[in-house]
Amino acid sequence: MSDNQVKPKVLVADDERVIADTLAIILNQSGFSATAVYSGEKAVETAKALRPDMLISDVIMTDLNGIDAAIQIRALLPSCKILLFSGQAATADLLDRARSQGHEFEILAKPVHPQDLLARLRS
Repeated sequence: MSDNQVKPKVLVADDERVIADTLAIILNQSGFSATAVYSGEKAVETAKALRPDMLISDVIMTDLNGIDAAIQIRALLPSCKILLFSGQAATADLLDRARSQGHEFEILAKPVHPQDLLARLRS
């Protein structure tokens, strides 16, 4: 990637800080400009200023879940690519609710393998 090429901006949201930070490090080493945040509310707040090209978010978070955060971010930034991940079965109900409201999101199962994640982001 040449210096004058703009790196895609990625916002990573997970209330497990080590996961958010690790994903951000991997993305930054792989040609992206990644920022980690640790809650759904912070993701929405940060997206307003950062205007990311992509959001990678855990679904189950303590304040605002990843699906609701993604819906709000998509309303702000319709072209933002959204990739959700979850290790919990409760996700299915949240996804069904979002789908019933007309939102389609791609979901990866936790643990997310970095190569799978990078392949999805580059597709």
